[in-house]
Amino acid sequence: MARPASLSLTSLRVPRTARVATLGSPDAASEWWIVLHGYGQLAADFIEPFEAVATSDRCIVAPEALSRFYVDGLDTHETVGASWMTRDAREDEIQDYLRYLDRVVEHLRPPGAAPTIRVLGFSQGAATASRWALHGDTTVDRLVLWGGALAHDLDLEAHAALLRQMDLTLVLGTDDPYVTDEHRSVVRAQLARHNIPATVHTFEGGHHLNREMLVTLIGK
Repeated sequence: MARPASLSLTSLRVPRTARVATLGSPDAASEWWIVLHGYGQLAADFIEPFEAVATSDRCIVAPEALSRFYVDGLDTHETVGASWMTRDAREDEIQDYLRYLDRVVEHLRPPGAAPTIRVLGFSQGAATASRWALHGDTTVDRLVLWGGALAHDLDLEAHAALLRQMDLTLVLGTDDPYVTDEHRSVVRAQLARHNIPATVHTFEGGHHLNREMLVTLIGK
């Protein structure tokens, strides 16, 4: 159906209440892992496997995406998930979550503290993590993309130097239906073309987090 010719859309910023799950104490930890969930997940559920790597000096921080919805269809309305963005008003949504993720760090960081910030993004959260690492105001020491890749709209040539400083790591399940062999080859070719080194880890499994691999990547 065509929209009325007289219709106009106006954009404005409004305050939002965001939800952030943590394991460990941000005040005491010198190392923070900001972990970004995938499409249709919630922070409190997503963060659970990270209990294996949370320590007194390592805090896990899982911000929850700002757009929640029912993931079980219109009839049930029992299971809720969240999404970082859609293609509608995408530039506004990207800017919203860049500001939001920077604000999470500002909110949790004690005065005078300078924790090392490491970022892990899973699935849809991988694209979100890569945009934030390159366009946000937070300095990221390490970037792990799990079951996903750098956002397709990033200018790798412009950001190559910064990516080389980030200790870029890709994690892939051997049976991940969303990351095919062809997709892996394309991603590796893109990185090689821009001389961006990346460590690649694989594990036996599909499109999910793996506790043993988390320990390998992050430590006990």
